[in-house]
Amino acid sequence: MTFSTKTLLTLLLLNLAGTAANAEDVIKIGDVNSYKAMVANTQPYRNGLDLAIAEANAAGGVIGKQLEVVYRDDGANPSDAVRAADELILREKIDILTGTILSHVGLAVADFAKQRKIFFLASAPLTDKLIWENGNRYTYRLRPSTYTHAAALVPEAVKLKKKRWALVYPNYEYGQSAVATFKTLLKQQQPDVEFVADIAPPLGKIEAGSIAQALDDAKPDAIFNVLFGPDLAKFVREANSRGVFEKRDVVSLLTGEPEYLDPLKDDAPKNWIVTGYPWYLIKTPAHEAFLRDYQTKFKSYPRMASLVGYATGKALIAGIAKAGSTDSEKLITAFADLTFGSPAGPVTFRGIDHQATLGLYVGHTGIDDGKGVMTDYVYKDGSSFQPSDAEVRKWRPLD
Repeated sequence: MTFSTKTLLTLLLLNLAGTAANAEDVIKIGDVNSYKAMVANTQPYRNGLDLAIAEANAAGGVIGKQLEVVYRDDGANPSDAVRAADELILREKIDILTGTILSHVGLAVADFAKQRKIFFLASAPLTDKLIWENGNRYTYRLRPSTYTHAAALVPEAVKLKKKRWALVYPNYEYGQSAVATFKTLLKQQQPDVEFVADIAPPLGKIEAGSIAQALDDAKPDAIFNVLFGPDLAKFVREANSRGVFEKRDVVSLLTGEPEYLDPLKDDAPKNWIVTGYPWYLIKTPAHEAFLRDYQTKFKSYPRMASLVGYATGKALIAGIAKAGSTDSEKLITAFADLTFGSPAGPVTFRGIDHQATLGLYVGHTGIDDGKGVMTDYVYKDGSSFQPSDAEVRKWRPLD
């Protein structure tokens, strides 16, 4: 059988019309993240986001449309991240940008979003600059900032009543910001405190032996640690072998997250005061429902990044529903003071600086059955540790 030119043209036009109609029925979310460089974080994040999107689609989608996430790797590099975001807009025709974990990458994508005038929900970069000095109207952020992390730990540090503190942190935006906030807030509450060592190795290039020795030589009463990932594991093992932590208190960002405790196994530190994610201890109805659904779908337990990914999806769904649209300007308005449900409880995006009030689990580390765990926790709502509106106005430029 042969077709006439007219018949072929008609079929082609019908096919194109069907494709266009299908495209109009789908909301495309472009996610940029360090999928190759930080697999331990980003795969659980993707699992959590996929779970939230699958639940929404099974319930009929949002504003009458199904949701689709298009993932791209950022190479853990700002330039690669911007190229990936641009490709998502030009080729994939995405409606919304989300993702990033590394602070310098998040800053680059936020600036790109501002230039391209597209809504960007930064899921996990912690830098304060993202919402304050470099804040822009197109960017909102979900995870608690470095300021919030440090501020939540300062009251615990004050309780220790230690005078001589040593600081160890990765020498880039996240580490520098966390230490600056910790020093400022601790000094306000404990004026006689002294900082006797300030050690900042480059990210991913730690010389753990020399750092452990330098800390020991400084003879601090307590240590504030901001190292994470492989750097943290190398540091802990080397310092343990030298007895650096003996009779010294340690306060540490992120160390209680499974992403960082699990690789340490029975080398995990004991009795550190940390922020983390004790998924095995949390018994609230919202978290138990998330835990059940996550384990059913992925046959594994959630990490902190899983909760962040799931909350990212829930936030986007709530924001789109409130806006009634994926138009960036309407989303900007809708996200201001938007409240949505998460496994950690209700979360609100502050209109003044676009920061969510997602909180932190603070507790102590220990070892159970040969692996690192958190032995207790208190959930601290993010709104309790965020700066006042007056302070934010000093730091954030007008849009």
